[in-house]
Amino acid sequence: MQQYLALCQRIVDEGVWVENKRTGKRCLSVINADLEYHVGANQFPLVTTRKSYWKAAIAELLGYLRGYDNAAQFRAIGCNTWNANANQNEVWLASPHRKGEDDMGRVYGVQGRSWKKPDGGEVDQLRKIVDNLAKGIDDRGEILSFYNPGEFDLGCLRPCMHTHTFSLLGDTLYLTSSQRSCDVPLGQNFNQVQVFTLLALMAQITGHKAGKAYHKIVNAHIYEDQLALMRDVQLTREPFAPAQLHINPKIKSLQDLETWVTLDDFAVTGYQHHQPIAYPFSV
Repeated sequence: MQQYLALCQRIVDEGVWVENKRTGKRCLSVINADLEYHVGANQFPLVTTRKSYWKAAIAELLGYLRGYDNAAQFRAIGCNTWNANANQNEVWLASPHRKGEDDMGRVYGVQGRSWKKPDGGEVDQLRKIVDNLAKGIDDRGEILSFYNPGEFDLGCLRPCMHTHTFSLLGDTLYLTSSQRSCDVPLGQNFNQVQVFTLLALMAQITGHKAGKAYHKIVNAHIYEDQLALMRDVQLTREPFAPAQLHINPKIKSLQDLETWVTLDDFAVTGYQHHQPIAYPFSV
């Protein structure tokens, strides 16, 4: 929690104003932020200086792991974060590749589970990683990438959190997650929950202990219409002790994650938090 608040304060104190073409808003921005999450010690990085809706973050992660490409699929598992990008993004609405209401196109998990090959075949990146790690193999290329510049026009949004690299040392699994862009008041709240949970899940289904997750952010920013709420409200609050995440131990495989796992298989204990803050969302 302290490293999150330190990043927020750094943006307020040192950030440079940048115009964002996609949203038409200004952002107060800094370059490069590195965060660490102690997954093995179960120090769940849930924001406590405002209420965090962690279930939606985990639901979104499940949708990525399943390769979902439609906002209705995400809504069905408890996540509404893709409604706007699928249905209100003017560029995507005008795209000849959009298949209709709620279609997201080839974004995030679609790339992770069915990356297109030049010969017409597909690569299931996640399956390869799980199979290798379950056998104790780390080929220094256990990389899950959602970033496919050749297909940006086939989706409603370029991935922000674009690459997850897994590393196995002995029987301990580590994760390094790379993010090109982060809306810190809103997105970071989701992203750090997802990085933590992804390592915890992957360690569990591949039979390893979870180590640390390393979260690299390139462009960290606060939108102009979020600044006062961050500076004058959230940063004035004292954080509480970290919560803990509990995952159903019956989850043993990628197939489990693909088929029967729901939000009921996740629980959080010890979560104390301040009142919610309604930060504006930029499409």
